[in-house]
Amino acid sequence: MLDDAVEQEDAMKLDAIKLGLATTIVFAIAWVICSALVMLTPSAMMQMSGHMLHADLGDLRWTMHWTGILVGLILWSIMAGVLAWATASVYNRLIG
Repeated sequence: MLDDAVEQEDAMKLDAIKLGLATTIVFAIAWVICSALVMLTPSAMMQMSGHMLHADLGDLRWTMHWTGILVGLILWSIMAGVLAWATASVYNRLIG
């Protein structure tokens, strides 16, 4: 019982908004890098994607349009930020 009280005092709360914003920014950068790699080396990226999914994607091809890149950048980055914010919020409630 005493150990729980000490652990709760030592637990550091997270700033959920800052974590969400940081995650949004980092995810957006990763999205841009990934999109650039797909445009520059489509075959290598398709092969790597196949390895990551444990699938043979050899018969598929990329469909890259600026609209899709931009929409994906915005939506996936916002979703990543919201999930990080939600995770930090739940974590803060769990530690009291």
